[in-house]
Amino acid sequence: MAWHEEALIGFDLETTGTDPAQARIVTAAVVETKGGEPVRGLHWLADPGVPIPAEAAAIHGITGERAAEQGRPAREVVEEIADALTGHWALGVPVVAYNASFDLSLLQAELRRHGLRPLDERLGGALGAPGEAPTVGPVIDPYTMDRAVDRYRKGRRTLEAVCREYGVVLDEAHEAGADALAAVRVARAIAARHSRIAEAGLWELHREQVRWYGEWAEGYQKWLRRQGDPRAVVDGSWPLR
Repeated sequence: MAWHEEALIGFDLETTGTDPAQARIVTAAVVETKGGEPVRGLHWLADPGVPIPAEAAAIHGITGERAAEQGRPAREVVEEIADALTGHWALGVPVVAYNASFDLSLLQAELRRHGLRPLDERLGGALGAPGEAPTVGPVIDPYTMDRAVDRYRKGRRTLEAVCREYGVVLDEAHEAGADALAAVRVARAIAARHSRIAEAGLWELHREQVRWYGEWAEGYQKWLRRQGDPRAVVDGSWPLR
């Protein structure tokens, strides 16, 4: 059976900002799915310990006051998210995240900030192909896949826009659980539309996404420099920056 018909784990974070090295987790969801339908899920509301900017609260709906009153300590939340993801990876189950390099890099930064073991250290040498260095994964990133298989499609590549392209209903954009489930459904829709995605093995597809993301970053960096920013640097690392 192809990977997209098996169990998939949706993952999403809502945060205080857009820099994965500096932003903090506000809400998170890890949703277990089968056939694109949720089986069970874990959801978190954290007190990030820093103010939540008004522009971030306007997107995900969580104010600093609410997070401080109802959120759990960030260190506990970060540890539990990492345990949930690495537990699925240890069983060989892929984690699906839209723009995975943002969410996973932010989680990795939070782990280091709180003095907790980073994701790759938790996994040891058990994962990946024989002879390869340990890495997190397998990871499925519909954002990276969609740019690779439909490179010249015009328009935005936000989760909402890509959901419309693939006929996926997203009722509560920027709610972590809804976004995590939508990411899974978009991944399945991409596989259904493109046989080379559906037929790839999980680690083969993981490695292809590493390459695709790197190629995109290189091209985007060149474009930025042509636009007058000669020192522009775009990190092409995936799924961890």
